[in-house]
Amino acid sequence: MSKSIFNAEKMYTYIRGFAAGANMPETTRALGFAREKHTGQFRKSGEPYIIHPLTMACNALSLGIRDDGIIAATLLHDVCEDCGVGLAELPVNETVKNIVRLLTFDIRDGETKEIAKIRYYNAIAECREASITKIIDRCHNVSSMAGTFSEEKLRAYIEETRHFVLPLLKKAKARYPEYSDILFALKYHMVSVVDSIEAAMLVYRPKEKPASDGKDGRPSD
Repeated sequence: MSKSIFNAEKMYTYIRGFAAGANMPETTRALGFAREKHTGQFRKSGEPYIIHPLTMACNALSLGIRDDGIIAATLLHDVCEDCGVGLAELPVNETVKNIVRLLTFDIRDGETKEIAKIRYYNAIAECREASITKIIDRCHNVSSMAGTFSEEKLRAYIEETRHFVLPLLKKAKARYPEYSDILFALKYHMVSVVDSIEAAMLVYRPKEKPASDGKDGRPSD
């Protein structure tokens, strides 16, 4: 059952109207394409997958981001990786296609997953638009993972956030000072959520039963 508090149609209509009024052609083209390609896909929470990119785009706009390439990339960032769509099929300019290319994770021949992640995040760090889009992506994902991920998955995702995403954010803040305030807000949200989930897992972890001596089931001395 979906636990989303957001309405996909309302977000879609808002983004479409905003893009038209702000003369954002890449966002306009990306919007309909993303909805078409994600049709029939669902998040682990049970909500339609399109909720994710739509929420990212709305979050970016609410933070004051007006870069057409970034908003378009938030909408398309998972299309190639999850929908079997090639970069050449994306109805956007080469700038947006390059952002999506950088955000599409893959493991190359001879690589471990860990090495692939290092390559992936290093490449993203070299692109302002890809960096901002990735951080917004992670911000929404950590916000929606509680009650959806297993404890093992939660711990792995939190570790990746601390090891890769927060350092990416730190680099972006140093390289792109015009986004400093936006990045502060995103970091504050992510760290607050991650810290809260870690604390909750510690508090509610089942206590281990004392060792039995194997005779009557009582703890051994």
